[in-house]
Amino acid sequence: MQKTPGAVVVVGSLHYDIFVEAPHRPAPGETVTGHRWHPKFGGKGGNQAVAIAAEGREARMVSAVGDDDFGTFLLERLSEKGVLTDHVARLPGTRSGMSVAVSDASGDYGAVIVSGANLEIAEQALAADALWEGATHLVLQNEVREEINIAAARAARAHGIAVCLNAAPWRAMSAGFLDLVDILVVNALEAESLCGMAVSSLDSAAAAAEILSARFPCAVVTAGGDGVAFQCGQDRAALPAEKVELVSTHGAGDCFIGALVGQLAAGTNFTMALDHANRAAAQHVSQLIA
Repeated sequence: MQKTPGAVVVVGSLHYDIFVEAPHRPAPGETVTGHRWHPKFGGKGGNQAVAIAAEGREARMVSAVGDDDFGTFLLERLSEKGVLTDHVARLPGTRSGMSVAVSDASGDYGAVIVSGANLEIAEQALAADALWEGATHLVLQNEVREEINIAAARAARAHGIAVCLNAAPWRAMSAGFLDLVDILVVNALEAESLCGMAVSSLDSAAAAAEILSARFPCAVVTAGGDGVAFQCGQDRAALPAEKVELVSTHGAGDCFIGALVGQLAAGTNFTMALDHANRAAAQHVSQLIA
């Protein structure tokens, strides 16, 4: 079957999020009275796939959910958002991934994730030729086993597909895995962990991107409210953040990744794709997404 040119494969996590709004996040031993909670589709992989589909690209999700109500919710939401779920396994006797996130009055948040079925994604899910046909990019994160990320990256390379890694949440990664990455996207803390340089401004983000570009063909460093910088070979740019009223940062990084890769898959040049992603993330943090 003919697939849409410029499709994107996302291998990653799916979480049923319980999102809590509170005046502040609990200190150790403290009970805080919140004022609202709601269920929310989540998981870095799922969020990024939805954002890619919103860019008009065909997003193909590889993941796993349990045979529980959470799994049903996650699959239904993926389909509603236009993400292909043919390669998402439904595992009997297994619980779906989930998280609890607490957002404070400033719009910042903290979260606890329980990976569940996300740790059971099988390498066989990557074997189907239809998964890769017509795809230009693979998107990975660090909420699944590194072995799956490596297998996915190798399969993508075999099909001539660019590998994008959002190295979040941070964890130590093998040199063999990092050698397979074409586009690295990291925040300030992740950049410092990889290259040893503290990122506290847009200028330092640009300097970190330059250091990282010695190892990765393209390196993107986000610096929160200061902006984002990239370097791909001799091409580079540093874009200040859009000025918006912050409501919540939850999911902003995933929105950024989806918008960036969605535009790259459509053939947009890197600077324009980065500018688009910067604007999309700004819009995301200025509204509460249910």
